[in-house]
Amino acid sequence: MSIVTKTGDKGTTGLWSGERIDKDDVRVECYGTIDELSSILGMARHACSSAIVLEEILAIQKDLYRVAAELASPSRIPASPLVGADEERLSSKIRNFEGELGLKGFVVPGMTPGSAALDLARTVARRAERRIVTLARRDTVSQSLRSFVNRLSDFLYILARKEESEKGAITYVKG
Repeated sequence: MSIVTKTGDKGTTGLWSGERIDKDDVRVECYGTIDELSSILGMARHACSSAIVLEEILAIQKDLYRVAAELASPSRIPASPLVGADEERLSSKIRNFEGELGLKGFVVPGMTPGSAALDLARTVARRAERRIVTLARRDTVSQSLRSFVNRLSDFLYILARKEESEKGAITYVKG
């Protein structure tokens, strides 16, 4: 099977459920931004050195397939939809890293190659969330997915700080 289908040549794309919609539809923007985020996280994996950060990035990339699958089809329930426990897992990890890092204020982002890639991923995660909020005004988007994506940007922020911490590179705006 070839990846060249020519079915999108007139500006539409097929959803997982078989429906066709315009390529600039907000739903496509949502899962396209999630795809962009996963690609940036792939780049981050090659720039980070912390074993725990690398492990967490790969886990998030796998979660993002679940997010994209849920976004890609309004009329079909994916095999593994996001649930409240997914958001709680991120919240718990954030609390653990916060306790370990003891951050004291605003930090300058991107002080190492790995943290810079994670900070870029964080900003794309925030854009994905904004697009998902727009989609949710029109179509049903599960609260679990919305909460997960909201928490994800916080998690990426804390992973960037963890990467910097292991290199002694956390830099505060003041001080």
